[in-house]
Amino acid sequence: MHKAIDWQSKIYINGFAGKKDTINPDWNKLETAAIQKMSPQAAGYIVGGAGNQDTVVSNRSGFGQWKIVPRMLRNVEQGDTSTELFGQKTPSPFWLCPIGVLEMVHPEADLAVARAAAELGIPYVFSNQASVPMETCAEAMGSSPRFFQLYWSKNRDLVASFVQRAEACGCSGIVLTLDTTLLGWRTMDLELAYLPFLEGKGIAQYTSDPVFQKMLDEKLQNPGAAPARPPLSLDLIKGLVSSVSRYPGKGFLRKLRSGRPMAAVQLFVQTYSNPAITWEDLAFLREHTKLPILLKGILHPDDARKALDYGMDGIVVSNHGGRQVDGSISAIEALPGIVAAVNKQVPIILDSGIRGGADVFKALALGANAVGLGRPYVYGLTLGGQQGVYQVLRHLMSDFELTMRLAGCRKIGEINRECLTPNA
Repeated sequence: MHKAIDWQSKIYINGFAGKKDTINPDWNKLETAAIQKMSPQAAGYIVGGAGNQDTVVSNRSGFGQWKIVPRMLRNVEQGDTSTELFGQKTPSPFWLCPIGVLEMVHPEADLAVARAAAELGIPYVFSNQASVPMETCAEAMGSSPRFFQLYWSKNRDLVASFVQRAEACGCSGIVLTLDTTLLGWRTMDLELAYLPFLEGKGIAQYTSDPVFQKMLDEKLQNPGAAPARPPLSLDLIKGLVSSVSRYPGKGFLRKLRSGRPMAAVQLFVQTYSNPAITWEDLAFLREHTKLPILLKGILHPDDARKALDYGMDGIVVSNHGGRQVDGSISAIEALPGIVAAVNKQVPIILDSGIRGGADVFKALALGANAVGLGRPYVYGLTLGGQQGVYQVLRHLMSDFELTMRLAGCRKIGEINRECLTPNA
């Protein structure tokens, strides 16, 4: 068990010896430091939201609608933050949300995150848009819990292949992301006119997939009409070099002459999302996996009820970190209604806006079974690689444990709605 007091004491003792960690425990300062280190393109992609960023802001302000009411003299000498999710006991009630294109902030990308998560026993949801194939990350995690995020492609064979690979590499469930069948109007990315996938970044799950490679063979044999090409420029050349360099295999010139790297980018753009999917398509997914299926992006109680009607195994209350619909309801605002609709029939994970232990406590008090951490662990990755992710997680684990105990709760089962009061 990773104890908060031990981690807190280590920070103070190191400080007494003149050593301060580079990973600031203040979440706002952590974000500022990470953004300063990121390229403008990386900052736009990681930090930015849709439209005027209103949903990004409301994800944070929504937590302010509730206040914790600490209770006294309850003997909180010992604290237990462990929980169980899908039959697996974990030391803390959170997991790492899927975030794509992590190579933008650190060369080890998803692999560094996987190793840090495994070191602490925290579940990691492999991104569909990862920079490292799921098999590589799974191997680094040993028996530590992991899930796979699925975007529903236009090609059902590719969907099935991703799911089968997730099963084969030991994933504990499929997290089907529903809210990104189209890219939101992401103003920070649009201002820079930058999409990392066009450089071959964040498509490692595709280029490592046998079905995608077969689709690529067919595309090269029957190329069809050539896509419109932008005017030749230094940036265009850099982008082409990037896509060739990132494509699997050896020999830059060999890969370049094959035409596969550029064709892979084109094929990805043509197939990666499918805005035509409906509730009826879930039957196809159920036919192709025995793993639990969680629906990510649920914000309305009626959608939560439909998820149960269609036999889904879990719900992730999320607005994609504010990156899809500007002016959307915040995740924490949506949580109580969904908890009431689900009525403890399946686990609920709250994703979007978590920045500290108090946020975790409030989400659990409102009925979530676990919470997802997103941008903060990417900030740790940016500043310190695997060790940076580890430190961010230890900060959050300790913050939550101390908040829980100081509020008068010794274990997660004691956190409930009576621990909160509305912020008048």
